[in-house]
Amino acid sequence: MLSTHKVIIIFGLFFLFFSGQVFAQHSRPDTIHALRIDHPIKLDGRLNEPAWQQAQKISNFTQRELHEGQPATERTEVAILYDTKNLYIGVWCYDDQPDKIVASQMQRDFNFGTDDNFQIMIDPYNDQRNGYLFVTNPNAARADMMISQNGQSSNESWNGVWNVKTTRTAKGWFAEFEIPFSTLRFSQNKTQIWGINFERNIRRKREQDDWQGWSRNSDIQQVSNAGYLVGIKGISKTSLIELKPYGITGVQKDEGEKGIFKWNLGGDLNYLITPTLKLNVTINTDFAQVESDQMQVNLTRFSLYYPEKREFFLEGKNYFNFNLGETQPFYSRRIGLAPNGSIVPIIAGTRIMGKTGKTSIGAMSIETARKDTLPLTNYSVVRVKQDIFKESSVGMIAVSKLEPGQQNFVYGADFNYFNSHFKGNKNIAFGGALAQSYTSDHTKKTGMASRLFFAYPNDLIKISAEWDRSGAGFNPEVGFQRRKAYQLFNGYFAIRPRPKKIHFIQQFHFKFFEFNYYIDDRTHKLQSFWSEFRPLGFVTRSGEFFEFNIQRKAENLTENFNIYSNIIIPVGEYWFTDWELQFGTYRGRKVYGFVFTNWGGFYNGKRTLFAGVLNWQISKHLRFSARYSHQNVFLPGGNFVVHEISSHIDFAVNPDLFGSVFAQWNNQVQEMLMNFRVDWIPKPGTNLYFVVNQGYDTENHRFDARYTTVQVKLIWRFVL
Repeated sequence: MLSTHKVIIIFGLFFLFFSGQVFAQHSRPDTIHALRIDHPIKLDGRLNEPAWQQAQKISNFTQRELHEGQPATERTEVAILYDTKNLYIGVWCYDDQPDKIVASQMQRDFNFGTDDNFQIMIDPYNDQRNGYLFVTNPNAARADMMISQNGQSSNESWNGVWNVKTTRTAKGWFAEFEIPFSTLRFSQNKTQIWGINFERNIRRKREQDDWQGWSRNSDIQQVSNAGYLVGIKGISKTSLIELKPYGITGVQKDEGEKGIFKWNLGGDLNYLITPTLKLNVTINTDFAQVESDQMQVNLTRFSLYYPEKREFFLEGKNYFNFNLGETQPFYSRRIGLAPNGSIVPIIAGTRIMGKTGKTSIGAMSIETARKDTLPLTNYSVVRVKQDIFKESSVGMIAVSKLEPGQQNFVYGADFNYFNSHFKGNKNIAFGGALAQSYTSDHTKKTGMASRLFFAYPNDLIKISAEWDRSGAGFNPEVGFQRRKAYQLFNGYFAIRPRPKKIHFIQQFHFKFFEFNYYIDDRTHKLQSFWSEFRPLGFVTRSGEFFEFNIQRKAENLTENFNIYSNIIIPVGEYWFTDWELQFGTYRGRKVYGFVFTNWGGFYNGKRTLFAGVLNWQISKHLRFSARYSHQNVFLPGGNFVVHEISSHIDFAVNPDLFGSVFAQWNNQVQEMLMNFRVDWIPKPGTNLYFVVNQGYDTENHRFDARYTTVQVKLIWRFVL
């Protein structure tokens, strides 16, 4: 199979030289000047202070969608002001049909893919690799993310301290951003030159307008395509000590027991060592406000992955990313959570995150308390990346878990080459990583893992190839392994043309192949195989999408597999074929949805699967969504059915007061979980949470309460 892997890479390299039209990605002017002000701005979205009229405005926006390279159909203007503490960005989104503006959401971290919105990308390092994205819609909803590796990686869970206000008139909608300099990380130069870019989305037209970098092979997160922000002076001495203490109180009641009153105190201290490097100290960390995990029914032999949801670990996760493919050497959910999902108290921890010169640094050490059979444990990780060339990097990682009588270490290095201007405006990437683990009390104390990859991800042609290996002795105890002792050979090749003569089609998606071929690293025999051929896929100009896929799969069982209840699949090699249809409607509508069906073989039997998602934006204050999946499995050892149901109700009084109700159930665990949350933001950086968690036993058609937890948590932000 290694020779096949080489063929795929050669095949991919051949297509790199496929000649296509090169579009310019910049328009003039590509520089915007910030105007210094001495009088404060009233943040109200009206943009009526004289300074807004004195500042330079840019308006040269170009379509990325639907008509690449054409002028924007609606006028957009941007101007920038600043004082000693804040950056102010004013936006004029004129609209000839203001009654058709789509503005359906209001809560923090809203799904901005459904609404008219305006996005600001700021690269204060001016390193053409890292940045911050700030997004709002006509309702002044806020969303943000941290961008790294020139858009190859992003942290959507980062929550910066900033604010925005908007207004709507007969001429369109208008926004006024206030971004404190303390939210950003920048060099200590007396005169700042930053990368900056802007994007406007007009949902009813499915139009996307960018200031710079408007090629379809790029997007606003590709920092290297940004324009320039100049004129900011006298802020290089910005420093910040931030205190975020919290207090929590509540009641927990388990089935058949009296309610127990609980309270707790703790907090974080943040200190800017330099304007680009932050020290964080946390004491008695608590995550009461975190929403419940989505329950998953596992019909595979391998571990399920649950994403991190705790803000403390999400804030700087991009500083600790180290890509070994399906194996992660660092997985933050190993810290503060027991194997059964119960909470392990975090005594204290410290972190350093940021960038100095061309070096990105992430370092963290956390101590967790004794609980039941789990001892006092220290978890530490250090990740360093060095910028090389224009967009590439080399780096290293070291991870440790230290507990009495046992130590586990993982250490490794990686190289990543990225070029977003190959042959003008094409993307190309390749690289690799190598890591070793050491476990003090294992018979085989060390083990290796490695990865090589190649990618050519562009609008017309998308090609990738990858090889991953996790040796039998590789043991990342602070990491995640879906499967152990494997080699993965992966290949992908698709063409996505945009027809000119079929007017209702925006883009076809023909996937010639995608496959994951796993072999057991000990026996070198087949472990699993998955492949997909897409003879037809497309997106319409109105925003609907459709896919028809044919999948070929295989599983090689070396021991009997108890798949469900008492149903056993015996040892053997199984090959089977599936057929799949997917259809989704445009997300910019008040009601939109997605349906998915898959049918065909399953080991030595058959399976049919149906899943559906419905979203209804009732008003800007209320949103409802529901998911349902149904699996019918027919096997010689027995038949079974799996039902999974979940629903969300999101509500918002205003952009600073919002919440949700989340309920989920499946027939495997026969338990309904409910989570109710309210989040009030009295001022940016300060939060008051009210949370109710309930669990119900639904076995035997009953609805018995198993537990109820009611908690109130206040996090207050002080800046010294």
